[in-house]
Amino acid sequence: MSDAEVKSGRAPAVSVILASYNAGPWISAALDSIVHAVQRTAWTVELVVVDDGSTDDTAAVLRDYRDSCPIPMRVVSQPNSGRFMAFYAAAAEASGERVLIMGDRMRLQPDAFEYLERVDPELPEGQVWNGHVPTAPDGPLVSRFWEVPLHIFWGSYLADPRPTQITEENFDRVPKGTGSLLIGRQLFLEACKAVWPEDNAALVSDDTKLLRYVITRRPMRLDPGFGAIYVPRVTVNSFLSHAFTRGTLFVDSYAGTSALRNLVLVGLSILPIAYVLALLIALPIGGGGLLLVLVALGVLGLLAPAGVAALRRAPARAIVSYLTYVVPFGAVFWAGLVRGVFVHRRAFARARKETVNTQ
Repeated sequence: MSDAEVKSGRAPAVSVILASYNAGPWISAALDSIVHAVQRTAWTVELVVVDDGSTDDTAAVLRDYRDSCPIPMRVVSQPNSGRFMAFYAAAAEASGERVLIMGDRMRLQPDAFEYLERVDPELPEGQVWNGHVPTAPDGPLVSRFWEVPLHIFWGSYLADPRPTQITEENFDRVPKGTGSLLIGRQLFLEACKAVWPEDNAALVSDDTKLLRYVITRRPMRLDPGFGAIYVPRVTVNSFLSHAFTRGTLFVDSYAGTSALRNLVLVGLSILPIAYVLALLIALPIGGGGLLLVLVALGVLGLLAPAGVAALRRAPARAIVSYLTYVVPFGAVFWAGLVRGVFVHRRAFARARKETVNTQ
């Protein structure tokens, strides 16, 4: 898309695409944040929102918002198919050469587009931007849980956010996702098809495998100057439901990517069963010392992540949240992980076959 096309109004500089599901209570706030950011820049922007089979008042909220929206806005409806398919549908409908993918619980930084307008022209053509997305600090206690695992894996960046180039080498050590991602539309569609599922797209991670594909083709920049605030789920029930889904998507993100990761995933699915069996065996044989050791190991395994996260400067409230909810979370996440191992078993089989063929 040329500058002339943008100025003429024939095509937007960016299409902002959102996937929404039962988002009636909060989708307007997400859209407001986009509109406010657009109004601070000369870039032309359109909104494309997919209603992914919502059963609440999301459709009515989106219709009302579209009717009064100061920037072009389209609403696409589809049967519930999951975020992966919803983002793909929105990108296919978009007019811009680049798309900004956003989750419906994101609040775009007010100066996000202004920052892009200033910095983006100095970077390589086709630059992909991965937004810096901290969690809103004022939510209920359960909303802070995920900050502990985030600080375990990505603590070096989170302790000192700075512009960072995401590469194949540091990919697993820095935060990334599709909650706030600016990317070429065709590249995004290409990446979707490259990681396209064989059967159930609703149980596919739209983040890790897709972004791993993207960085092999375009530079990706993680930058605190561009991003959004994440306003997470606010009830324990919705948190646990999300944890179950995340367990399955965790498997999809890593299954088949290496023999070691396959082994870790299978081990995680078996470990809790092996631990419970060990406890049951220790009880009747009168092994009080063994039982004490097993219990201590279990408690240590639960507490260790909080200690590591604290050392990596996770907020105190996040650590309290983790300690409060780790047991129910662990049970539900594990159940989702087991489902993921079953659903994505073909990826394990392909990886095993490829390993045999290369030997």
